[in-house]
Amino acid sequence: MSKLIIKNASELVTCKGTAPKHGKDMSHIGLIKNGCLVIENDDIIDVGSDQILKNYNEAEYQIIDAANKAVLPGFIDSHTHLIFGGYRADEFSWRLKGDSYMSIMERGGGITSTVRATRNTSLEEFISLGLKRLDKILDMGVTTVEGKSGYGLDYETEIRQLQAMKELNEMHPVDIVPTFLGPHSLLPEYKGKEDEFIELMIDVLLKVTEENLAEFADIFCEKKVFTIEQSRKFLTAAKKAGLKLKIHADEMYQLGGTELAVELGCTSADHLLQASDEGIRQLSQSNTVATLLPGTAFCLKEEYARARYMIDSGCAVSLATDFNPGSCFTNSIPLIIALAALHMNMTIEEIITALTINAAAALGRSDRVGSIEKGKKADIIILEYPSIYFLPYHAAVNIVETVIKNGKIVRGLK
Repeated sequence: MSKLIIKNASELVTCKGTAPKHGKDMSHIGLIKNGCLVIENDDIIDVGSDQILKNYNEAEYQIIDAANKAVLPGFIDSHTHLIFGGYRADEFSWRLKGDSYMSIMERGGGITSTVRATRNTSLEEFISLGLKRLDKILDMGVTTVEGKSGYGLDYETEIRQLQAMKELNEMHPVDIVPTFLGPHSLLPEYKGKEDEFIELMIDVLLKVTEENLAEFADIFCEKKVFTIEQSRKFLTAAKKAGLKLKIHADEMYQLGGTELAVELGCTSADHLLQASDEGIRQLSQSNTVATLLPGTAFCLKEEYARARYMIDSGCAVSLATDFNPGSCFTNSIPLIIALAALHMNMTIEEIITALTINAAAALGRSDRVGSIEKGKKADIIILEYPSIYFLPYHAAVNIVETVIKNGKIVRGLK
């Protein structure tokens, strides 16, 4: 049995809860001064001030003295495109010169370009690339990550992407939550045959569920990609097949994807740069998490999603990187924290909630991870500074010193 005590934390953030925090509740992070927690095997068995130590024989435990350090739940990145082949640095330079993301897609770039490269990437290459990417996010304190397929747009490659994530999940400390995003884009040969492509992707998702390769299904509901009706058809079929639902909604245009997410009971609605007031009102009255991706807006030089308005309206907001080869080639949690604080008017308490318990809820795992409390998995990070306020203050710099995953120290102290 592995046994660990973390004590003397200048600040211990618990984010206690098993459901997404809405609105003002996002500010309630359960901060304990001079905090302590006790871990046995994978699980947290006690949390509180250092007074709880009188109940334990410290000689039986490995001790981490967190004096002058802040302790938080492990970060959760709830929206990434983790496994892909090829890169699109040239397209990024084109955008810097004024080309729009949609215009690049229309002339064969964008997602279509990555599809060509991904189809030519082997399972072994996916795993090699995936291990390097997972190592980098673990260094930044990410202990659970969502990964989408969606760069195959055919049966063989979509399955290979998901198989890579399944194998990586068994090889690496970071937990991977797999999402089938077959309808991510439309290849030129399906132009005008969008309904036929949706039927093809429904056939693929049925095979995905048979092989137990995904927990979620997702679709890019967007003008010039997939309509509300096509998205409803695909997601309804996915729900019937036993998958939980996500949706890329209202990113470029106000199409009504946010409202569709609530209608279908999606676990999360993601992007939401153009979400309507009515869509936000409906979100606030649901348990659908609004997953905002400021790194994408930053890289595309678009207006940020209205985080402040959403939170003030009572929504449950999470933050994620949207790590992908095109619109947001960054997996930097420190950058996301900086953008949320400086450009989205979120407080550090709200940001922490958005990267922990609400991000866990966006993955349907808030009963297991996302907070520091009895019975939860011991996914913990320790900062090199004494306060959470150093997270936005040391702007876009990683200040995670130690990472504990399932009760084991996987980065930092040994």
